[in-house]
Amino acid sequence: MPFAPATSHNAPSRRLRSKSMYVLIAGGGKAGANVMRTLLRNGHEATIIEQRRDRFERLEAEFEHQAMHGDATELFVLEKAGIKRPPDLVLALTGDDEDNMVIAQIAKEKYGVGKVIARVNDPRNQPHFDLLGISPTVCATSSILGLVEHEVPEHDLIHLLELRKENLEIVEVQIDKSSPSAGQTVEKLRLPEGSRLISIMRDGKAEIAVGSTELQPGDQVLAILQPGKEDELRRILLKK
Repeated sequence: MPFAPATSHNAPSRRLRSKSMYVLIAGGGKAGANVMRTLLRNGHEATIIEQRRDRFERLEAEFEHQAMHGDATELFVLEKAGIKRPPDLVLALTGDDEDNMVIAQIAKEKYGVGKVIARVNDPRNQPHFDLLGISPTVCATSSILGLVEHEVPEHDLIHLLELRKENLEIVEVQIDKSSPSAGQTVEKLRLPEGSRLISIMRDGKAEIAVGSTELQPGDQVLAILQPGKEDELRRILLKK
């Protein structure tokens, strides 16, 4: 009977070889608590700050000394949580957009934290985050609205993703029988400057869009473009 090869007990595990991060989380609601659990499960170090006493007590019961009670917009609370180290990542996940903006700004400007992610609760506040240079941001409402828009058939151009740091966005365009681009190859389309077709979804199969790719009715086309070019792209592909 063949023997299995011996394994050295001194060999480091895959988890030990991976780089561990220190993450500071502001906001102990469902999102913050779930992120905290995942980080700890993956072997990272994390501290979570929550202002509400009832939430903090639940977090403390689960995370013990890794949960802190306090207002994360106050410097002494952040410093007690270890922001001077500084953390590899700060997550501003409170339910208040103003607090998230303040926390993100303090982390970046005062303590030199290299990576900050902020939660946007109200999509109408996104321009304020953009103005302050807070990126990336996450907004559950915008994500849900994007999915809803995707399911509404009368939307011929759907916004899928914004790459704010790169000043680009990805959209999906539905080609129909009346589209002037139907039957045209990509290389013959006079696409707006600052835009490019990425891929074509046809009959459930995706293919990379190259110059010789011919658009057909029913195609779902992914395009990457600079903000503000949507109407021009719609006119060229759909003439609407």
